[in-house]
Amino acid sequence: MEIMTPRGPARVDVDQEERGRLLLVLTHGSAGGVDAPDLLAVREAALGMGVTVARVTQAFRMAGARAPGSAERQDEAWLAVLAELRGRWPGLPLVQGGRSNGARVACRTARAAGAVAVVALAFPLHPPGKPDRSRADELRGAGVDVLVVNGDRDPFGVPDAADATRLVVLPGEGHDLKKEPARVGEVVADWLTRYLG
Repeated sequence: MEIMTPRGPARVDVDQEERGRLLLVLTHGSAGGVDAPDLLAVREAALGMGVTVARVTQAFRMAGARAPGSAERQDEAWLAVLAELRGRWPGLPLVQGGRSNGARVACRTARAAGAVAVVALAFPLHPPGKPDRSRADELRGAGVDVLVVNGDRDPFGVPDAADATRLVVLPGEGHDLKKEPARVGEVVADWLTRYLG
């Protein structure tokens, strides 16, 4: 389905369990798509638990841009998508998340969207080679439980365990988390059990 946002249309691919117990909304990184191996692994693991999964291709990607633009504009468009999805699945607890830039969006908007938790895959703690430009405040400011799954070889760095509710660092994984994506799915599925009604 397409959802119109203040920044243009976003596309949403929904995999729905007949009686979803939770709504999991995921999105991509700045240059990637919703078919990234880790996002697909999370989708598969969540569907097996009776979770309704929506993967959002954000408006900036639909417009052909490779960079998301300002955080304010990206967040505004994201919240428009979330409002529409919450209206379609009222009453389901919402967990939102994404990989890389999508994890940042999920953290920044968690409270405004009414999410109960965030799944942050490959959270980009800092630009490569610039550890002085930390984005840890976005994790700390989420205002809800945050699961971070990063690889120990991620050039964007690995957040501190104190900045998330739970931090899982996967050995041998880089920023793409594609070496063992099923492991990413298992970690997220274990995390989601606490929010299932």
